[in-house]
Amino acid sequence: MKEMLNKKWVKIAATVLAIIILMYAMVYVDVMLRARTAYNEAEKYYYWHENPEAKKQDLKTKYDNEIKALDARLSKNKIKKEEYDREIEVSKFNYDREMEESSIKYAYVWYQTVVELFSPPETKWVKLSRQKLPQARELWKKELEGKGIKVEDYMLD
Repeated sequence: MKEMLNKKWVKIAATVLAIIILMYAMVYVDVMLRARTAYNEAEKYYYWHENPEAKKQDLKTKYDNEIKALDARLSKNKIKKEEYDREIEVSKFNYDREMEESSIKYAYVWYQTVVELFSPPETKWVKLSRQKLPQARELWKKELEGKGIKVEDYMLD
């Protein structure tokens, strides 16, 4: 056995095998972490759908922080007044747009992203997303129908 382990081709084969295993492990961890991140994003939007005041508060906090950062940059003369005004306008536009967007639509899209882009492997996050996807889809469909929009199933995919 010792003679076989000392052969050059055995050492090369063992090294190649170790590298392949390491590569697969790295890919698995990467995909799992991406799935977790996307799942958490879906959960945030689902929570916002159930708690519109939380959405309003979170987005207002984000907007206020952007304004504070711009104020600090302006006071240190790192940006000109015109750029400051433009950035304020952009921040306000983004805040208004995000407030108008459907939270359940984004939850559905993020759950769908987890299932379609991050499987295989069938991680915990993929399984949870697969379970929550139909409910999010139905809630989104009801929301659209509540706005008077006629919806067919194929339109949501």
